[in-house]
Amino acid sequence: MSARTAPPWPLVALFTAGYLAPYLLPTTVGRLDSGLALTATQAGAVGSALLLSSASAGFLLASRVDRVGPRLLARAGLALAVLGYGGAALTHFVPAVVAGAMLGGFGSGTATAVAATGIAGRPDPHRVTTYGLLGVSALAGLVYLTVPHLGPGHGLPLGAIALTALAVWPLTGRLPAAGTVTQARAESGRLPHARAGLVLAGALMCWSLAQNSLWGVSGRIGLLQAHLSEVTVGVVFAVALGAGLLGVVAAGAIGPRLGLAVPIGVGTAAIAGCIALSASARDLTTFATGEIAWNALYPIVLSYVIGLAASLDTRGRWAVLVGSASSLGTAAGPLTGSILAAEAGFPAMGAVLATGLLIITVPMTLVARGAGRQPLPVVEITVEAPTYAPAKAA
Repeated sequence: MSARTAPPWPLVALFTAGYLAPYLLPTTVGRLDSGLALTATQAGAVGSALLLSSASAGFLLASRVDRVGPRLLARAGLALAVLGYGGAALTHFVPAVVAGAMLGGFGSGTATAVAATGIAGRPDPHRVTTYGLLGVSALAGLVYLTVPHLGPGHGLPLGAIALTALAVWPLTGRLPAAGTVTQARAESGRLPHARAGLVLAGALMCWSLAQNSLWGVSGRIGLLQAHLSEVTVGVVFAVALGAGLLGVVAAGAIGPRLGLAVPIGVGTAAIAGCIALSASARDLTTFATGEIAWNALYPIVLSYVIGLAASLDTRGRWAVLVGSASSLGTAAGPLTGSILAAEAGFPAMGAVLATGLLIITVPMTLVARGAGRQPLPVVEITVEAPTYAPAKAA
C-alpha cells in the first residue's frame, strides 16, 4: 500500500494533537496566572518554555522520522504529551507544572514532526494541511467555549491537550513502522533547495512572532484602549475564532488554483493591515473588524506556507524545520508585544509589526514563486501492505 494513496486521517489527527497546545496557549497561560502562584510574566514564561520545547523536538527530529519510524515516534510523542500535560494538570507544585509543560511540549513537537513529514510525502500536502488546521481550529474552539463553564483552575486546558493525545493514539497503528519506507526515501542526503528553505524558515519565524505579538496583547487593547468590557472582548474573540474556521474552509476550497505566491504574498500584506487596524482600535467596530479579519486570513496563509515548505522536500525535513522555526517565533511573540506596547504604546506597536510583516512578504513571495516555476522532485514512497488491525491504546 502506497503512503501517497493511504487515507490522510491519521496524519490529520496527529497534526491536530500536535498543534492544539499552541492554539490553546492564551487560555493555558491565563489559567496558570490565575490558578497558581505565578505572575503574568512568569505564566507567559512557562508558555514560552512549552513552545521552545516543542520547537526543539522539531529541530532534533527533522531528519530522523523515517529512520526511527513514524509509528514509533508518533506513539512516543503522544505518550510524552499525555504524561507531561496530564501530570501538569493534576499538580499545583509549580516546578512540576513547568516540567510537565515542557515534557508535553516536546511530545507535541514530536507529533507535529511526524505529521509534517507524512504530509510532505502526500501528493496533496496543502489539502491535508487544511484538514489538519480545520481539525485543530474546531477542537480549540470547542475547548474555548467549554472550559470557562467547567470552573477555575490551571488544569483544564492542559487536561484537554492530554486527552486529545490519548484519543489519537489508536490511529497511530495506521502509520508506517521503521523499515517499511523505501530506500529512496530513507537514504540520507543534503537538503534540497537549501537557500529557499532557510529564507522561508527565517521569514516564518518573524511572521509568527508578529502574529503572536499582537495576540499576546489583544485582550489588553480591547479593555484598555477600546474601552470594552471583558464579556464583549470575549465575544469578539469567539467570533474571530469562527472566522478562522471559515478561513480554513476557504483555503481548502481554493486549493492550488491561485498557486502559492499570491495567497502568501497578498495574504501576508492584508494581515499586516489587520494588525495595524487592531492595534489602533479605540472602539468596538475597529477592534472587531481587525481581529475578525486577521483571524480569517491567518489560517489561509499558514496553510499555503506549510504546503510550500512541504514542496521543498518530499521527505518532509523542510516542513518540520520551518514549523519549528515558526514555534520559536510564537514563543517570543507575547514578550515582544508586551515590550513594544509598554515602550511605545499599542498603535506604534502595531505599526512596527505591520511594517515588519510587509518587509518579510517580499522574500516569502519570492520563495513561493521560485517553487512554482521549478519542477520539484517527486519521490515515490511505498510501505508494506498492512497485515494488522489498527492498534489499540496501550
